Amino acid sequence: MSSLLQVERLSIAFPSPQGEHVAVREVSFSIAPGEVLGLVGESGSGKSVISLAILRLLDPNARVTGRILLDGIDLLTLPISAMRAHRGRDIAMIFQEPMTALNPVMSIGKQIAEALATHHPELSRKEVRRRAVEALELVAIPDAARRYGDYPHQFSGGQLQRILIAMAMGNHPRLLIADEPTTALDVTVQAQILNLLDDLRQRYNVALLFISHDLSVVARIAQRVAVIRRGEILEQASREQIFRAPQHAYTRSLLAAVPTLRARRDIPLATVATADTP
Repeated sequence: MSSLLQVERLSIAFPSPQGEHVAVREVSFSIAPGEVLGLVGESGSGKSVISLAILRLLDPNARVTGRILLDGIDLLTLPISAMRAHRGRDIAMIFQEPMTALNPVMSIGKQIAEALATHHPELSRKEVRRRAVEALELVAIPDAARRYGDYPHQFSGGQLQRILIAMAMGNHPRLLIADEPTTALDVTVQAQILNLLDDLRQRYNVALLFISHDLSVVARIAQRVAVIRRGEILEQASREQIFRAPQHAYTRSLLAAVPTLRARRDIPLATVATADTP
């Protein structure tokens, strides 16, 4: 299957008092339509920076090299006007914290409608509203038409995450980036969000880049997994290989540090490997 997204030798550096801080080093991966790639690593490993680079939302002072190809088009070479046309239409993102991603003084319906109208100026206001309500129904918001005018503080955390998904899916993107979308949710709601994302992926054949620090979450949704540390991908393989026969010491230590129901309480959990050797 041909790839929708190809990231080739991506490096990202930021100015620092010492000269330059390299946040991402020579990262390469690809995602096919309908496929889920789990990008997993601890905080500060470069996961979110990569997602922002794909969307061209990094600070202008960042130095980005390599290629980010969407259907063969290098996004890094596009004029900013052309890149804006891709954002929200071909590529959409679900952010980690819905209360900061949503405008607290704007109804959720209008926020979804704004995302739709930006890429479909030919639509009437009535049609935009209809599609926004459909997007809310798609993610199972109860009584969507009535709740169109409600504000973010009137929804639960799980519902807010669904609203972000509705906003991202409103224009039927081909690539969806989910940056820690279940971090602040309890286990039951987390499972509902993962099931929803998987259902939408299959229904619309969306390529999904799922970013997380939680291996158990990645194991539930990803088909392939890339393990990142200090801006470098250490290991990349199918989900089965990563969890059954990891090749890198860091991956093995991450798996050993996850508590399970079979873990002995009298033995401390393993610590994450600090050595850089495989």
